[in-house]
Amino acid sequence: MTNAELFQEAKKRLPGGVSSPVRAYGAVGGTPPFLVRGEGPYVFDVEGRRYLDFVLSWGPMILGHAHPEVVAAVKETAEKGLSFGAPHPYEVELAELIQAAYPLAERVRFVNSGTEATMSALRLARGYTGRPYVVKFRGNYHGHADGLLVEAGSGALTFGQPSSAGVPEPYARLTLVAEYNDAEGLKRLFAERGEEIAAVIFEPVVGNAGVLPPAPAFLDALRTLTRESGALLIADEVMTGFRLAFGGATERFGLEPDLITLGKIMGGGLPAAAYAGPARIMEQLAPLGPVYQAGTLSGNPLAMAAGIATLRQLKEHPEYYDRLEALGQTLEAGLKKALGEAGVPYQVNRVGSMLTVFFTEGPVRDYSTATKSDRALFNRFFHALLENGVYWPASPFEAAFLSVAHEEAAFEDVYRAVREAFA
Repeated sequence: MTNAELFQEAKKRLPGGVSSPVRAYGAVGGTPPFLVRGEGPYVFDVEGRRYLDFVLSWGPMILGHAHPEVVAAVKETAEKGLSFGAPHPYEVELAELIQAAYPLAERVRFVNSGTEATMSALRLARGYTGRPYVVKFRGNYHGHADGLLVEAGSGALTFGQPSSAGVPEPYARLTLVAEYNDAEGLKRLFAERGEEIAAVIFEPVVGNAGVLPPAPAFLDALRTLTRESGALLIADEVMTGFRLAFGGATERFGLEPDLITLGKIMGGGLPAAAYAGPARIMEQLAPLGPVYQAGTLSGNPLAMAAGIATLRQLKEHPEYYDRLEALGQTLEAGLKKALGEAGVPYQVNRVGSMLTVFFTEGPVRDYSTATKSDRALFNRFFHALLENGVYWPASPFEAAFLSVAHEEAAFEDVYRAVREAFA
C-alpha cells in the first residue's frame, strides 16, 4: 500500500489516523510517510523511500536507528520474558547509570512516559510541601496531564490551542503561568504567591515551542526564588536528558534542581521514563511515604535493557558529545548560509544537537517571539525537505535532533532543499 492509502485506512480506525496529533501533518498539510524501518540516520517508508531523519522518534535515537548494541540487548531480554510486574536487576542497573549522570538522583522511580514522570513529580512536590500551586512557563510542554495542558507547547501550540478541552477549570487554576526567560516577572509572581507554590517546573532548554535557550539570569532567578520560598524546582529533562551532555542540561548549565524528570533517550527508543531526586524527597513515595504512584509496566525489562545499552554507549564514549556539537555547528552554519542566500527572514536557534529554524526577523527567546514565525514559509521549507528525502519535524514549533550516526556530507540534501524551496 502507498502512504496515502494507508493514511486513509488509518483514519477509519484511529482519531485523525494517528496515535499522536503532530504525526497527522495538520500543521503543514499533506500525507505523512508511514515508516517501516530505520538504519543509522535514515528511515524508510512503505513505498521504499529513504529519508535523512532529523526527528529521531522526537529525540530518543541519539545513537541512530537500530544500533546493534541496543538491538542485541532487547533481543536477549525478550527471549527471557517480556514483563514480570516484579522487581528485576535491570532496574537497579539503569538507576545506577542515571545516578552516574545525575548525582542528585539519590532515588529513582521508573514510569512509562514523560507525561507520567512530570505528573508524578508534581504530585510528589505537592505532597512534600503541602502546597497546592505549581508554576509552569508559557510554551513549555510537560506532557498531557490535565494540570500541565495550560499554555502548553508542542501540538497544543502548533494547533493554536493553548489549553485543552476536558481540563476542569478549578484544576487548571492550580497552575500559574509565567513567561519563560522573564526573571523579573518570576520575581513578581513569587512576591505575590511564593508561600502557596509547591513547585516550579521548566524545560531547561525549551524544545516544544521550538528551541529556546535559557538566559543565565532566568536560571539564577529560578533557583534563588524557589529555594527562598521553600518551593521545589523541577527540571523537565525528558528531552534534554543525556542529549546536551551525559548529565543533560543539569550538567551543561550547572543547574541545581530538586527533582528531575527523564525520558526519551533514557529508554533507548522503548517506552520508559523516570523522576528522581534526593532521598529525603523521593522517600515520600509509597511504599515508604504517603504519596501514591504505581504502574503495571513501570520498569519493564525490555525498556530497561534498551536504556542500559544506550546509556552505556554514551558513558563509555564521551567523545560522542563533541561529535554532536560539531554536527550541530555545521548544520546551523549551512542552514544560515542557504537561508541567507534565499533572502527569507530567519533565525536558527541551536543548543548542542537540538535545533529549530524560525522564519522571523528578530531574536526568538520566548513563547511570544516564537509564535511570530511565518508558518507559510515554514511549510514551503518543510515540504521541500520532505520531497528531497529529508525527514524534518512537521511543525514550526518542534526541535530537530541529531544523532552520532549523522554525517556532514548528507547535510547537502538539506541545503539543496532550502535553495529549491525559496528559489
